[in-house]
Amino acid sequence: MFVLGVETSCDETGVALVRDGRLVAEALASQTDIHAVFGGVVPEIASREHQRMLPPLFADLLAKSGASAGDIDAVAVARGPGLLGSLLVGLSFAKGLCLATGADLIGVDHLHAHLLAPGLEAEMRFPALGLLVSGGHTHIYRIDSPTEFKLLGRTLDDAAGEAFDKVAKLLNLPYPGGRYLDDLSQGVTPDTALFPLAYVHNHNLDFSFSGLKTAVAEYLGKHPHLAFTAMPDTSALLREGARALCPHPEELARVAASFNYAVAETLRLKVERALERERDVVSLVVAGGVAANSHVRAAMTRVAAAHGLAACLPRPALCTDNAAMVARAGYLALAAGYRHGLDLESVPRGRAVPRDWTRVTQ
Repeated sequence: MFVLGVETSCDETGVALVRDGRLVAEALASQTDIHAVFGGVVPEIASREHQRMLPPLFADLLAKSGASAGDIDAVAVARGPGLLGSLLVGLSFAKGLCLATGADLIGVDHLHAHLLAPGLEAEMRFPALGLLVSGGHTHIYRIDSPTEFKLLGRTLDDAAGEAFDKVAKLLNLPYPGGRYLDDLSQGVTPDTALFPLAYVHNHNLDFSFSGLKTAVAEYLGKHPHLAFTAMPDTSALLREGARALCPHPEELARVAASFNYAVAETLRLKVERALERERDVVSLVVAGGVAANSHVRAAMTRVAAAHGLAACLPRPALCTDNAAMVARAGYLALAAGYRHGLDLESVPRGRAVPRDWTRVTQ
């Protein structure tokens, strides 16, 4: 089965082709540089960029793969959660292609697609415990199969990735700033008492990083000299490293390391708590943009090893939004017999994605 994946949930425009669940080719256009100057994603700009970039990306994808539009058996599209305007662009493109070619349509939960991304590189084992850590969500799931997800814990306010971005903004680092905070922290011993662990003195599996974000903001307010006086150029940061450009490298590196520790340790404690309750899982899946963070990856790898679980972490390039994960998630749903009609609707952030697909008997 030849499946096209379409990803436009936020600020990455992506298309990808998978054959029988294996990646054939992909094409991606990032809007990071466009939104960096605003310190975050501007929804109207994002949706216009998706509309501008989808046709040439699709043409590029076909050229890379040697396929034609008529070869596509089905189109998998990220239907939510995400920015409504951006989602509508991708969904309209997917529906138009299905109308033109007769391909089947399947809507994909963007969050579930992240958690299935490791399967693009290695076999996934179920049941699994899944930790999704991104800019908008920090969730824990029990995953019994590629189409069976049970939400165990969720974000109550600020997600981990949102905390990274806001702390980076306070330091006058460009969006998205999580990578620079990770870079600053390398090789530095954190002060484990500098910042509080967020929302851990309870018995649930939910997350709240607003308190940690506030604690860092108050600290930086008392130490304003740590912020960059002018936002450094992204290319210079990537070329030279954030520490080489900051005014007080040792002090700022300690703050960055302590913040990274607080996030990773909070995630570890909640995952350990979940594993105490879901004792029959055989693997730990960690996905989403923050899963590219070195501290998070190390902490979750240690947790998996301590519990004798297979650790499933996609390579960093597959942690961020991409169409390959959407195509694979769509393929797995299609292989299980699920389909959507052309009345498929987008689901914005803040609403649960419904299981409104129909099952076709083979």
